Amino acid sequence: MIRLIIVMLFVVSYLLVSLILIPLGYLIGVFSMPARDKYAQAMISWAFSVVGFLAGARVTVEGKEKVPRDEAVLYVANHRSMFDIVLLYAQMFRPTAIVAKKEIKKVPILSWWMILMHCRFMDREDMKQSLQVILGCIEDAKNGISILIYPEGTRSKGESELDMNPFKEGSFKIALKSGVKIVPVAIHGTREIFERQFPRIKANKVAITYCTPIDPASLDKEGKKQIADTCREQIRGILEKYDKI
Repeated sequence: MIRLIIVMLFVVSYLLVSLILIPLGYLIGVFSMPARDKYAQAMISWAFSVVGFLAGARVTVEGKEKVPRDEAVLYVANHRSMFDIVLLYAQMFRPTAIVAKKEIKKVPILSWWMILMHCRFMDREDMKQSLQVILGCIEDAKNGISILIYPEGTRSKGESELDMNPFKEGSFKIALKSGVKIVPVAIHGTREIFERQFPRIKANKVAITYCTPIDPASLDKEGKKQIADTCREQIRGILEKYDKI
């Protein structure tokens, strides 16, 4: 329980300090939106890095050098733990928005940060609202904001890392309509940090692997139609490799 207490103390302290940091971000935006975006990304990446360190996550990263640094991309990743977001966003080196479930918008301070970061909140039971979120993400991507989305729609709760939910095709329209590259990301080992022994936090090894970016412009009609399954199988293949270690 000691790790949980330490992590919670940091999170609460950071949220309180955020009552100053968030208005500062909006003030920066009055003079420069790009500067505001870089500020928000840097502040959250740093905070998540600290949370990961305090939680004892020993993260190894592979393939990050493949990700373009001078253009927006669509990150699509598997999802088994709340630490997926924490540890993956800590790796971001340019402004990146997250597509999150609508319930998070009700969380004070955290949702304010997310709005500052161009994040969008999706109601997956409302097709019209979900479409509006995807359209908004397309515009953000065209404007240089990378998007991080978990196309399973919700966390996979199976016992095995390989128990992945189907990838929803709508998530990939962000890249197909905006033209940004798709970066599949495989995350292995996060569930063992928290969810498997809730409410305790346990140190664990985590592997984050970036696959080779996929350029939608290089895909034919059939390739675009199968892109969700293609990305899912790429990620699953990497997870299989780590399961054998």
